[in-house]
Amino acid sequence: MKREYPLNALGLSHQFMAAHIRPGDFCIDATAGRGRDALFLCGLVGESGRVLAMDIQADAVTETRALLTAEGCAHRAQVVQDCHSRMGQYADPGTVDGIMFNFGWLPGGDHHTFSHADTSVAAVQAGLDLLRPGGVMTLCIYYGRENGTAERDALLAFLPTVDSRRYTVIRGDFANRTGDVPIPVFILKE
Repeated sequence: MKREYPLNALGLSHQFMAAHIRPGDFCIDATAGRGRDALFLCGLVGESGRVLAMDIQADAVTETRALLTAEGCAHRAQVVQDCHSRMGQYADPGTVDGIMFNFGWLPGGDHHTFSHADTSVAAVQAGLDLLRPGGVMTLCIYYGRENGTAERDALLAFLPTVDSRRYTVIRGDFANRTGDVPIPVFILKE
C-alpha cells in the first residue's frame, strides 16, 4: 500500500526520507520533540537499523523514549538529552544515512523554549560531516511567534555557503500560503 504524505514541510520531509532511507541504515532525529520523527525513522531503518534521537529538553527525551517503547522500537533507538550541535559526540563522520531537523519549538510545549540560531547552524554543519556519501538531511524551519525570525534567517543565510561540489541543497517555498509558513529544506551529500 502506498503511503500518503501531507503537503506541508513535515510531510515533504518524511516523503524525502522514505525515498532515501533503507533497512539497516543509521539515522539521527536531531530534534526529537515528541518522538514522532524518531518513530518514523525507526520504521524506515527496520530491525537491522538504528536511530539516534536527541533533544535538549528533558520532557522531549522522556516522551520520545515512552513513544518508542510503546511502539516496540526502543531496542533500535538511542535517546539522549543533549544539544543537537553535539551530535558529533554520538556518531563518526561519514557514517550517517539520514538526519532530520525540526527547528523551532516543542509541539504543544512552551513556545518560549525553542532552538536558537547559533546551535542550529552548528548542528547542520556537524550533520553535514556525519553524512555518508549518498546520505540525506531534512530541515523543517518553523519560525515566528516568540522565537521570531533570527534562527530562520541564520539558517537561510548559511545554506548557500554549503559546498556545492559535495552537497545539493534544495529549499522549498509555499508561494500561495500566508503567515509564518514552515520552510522545508532537503540536502543530499554527493
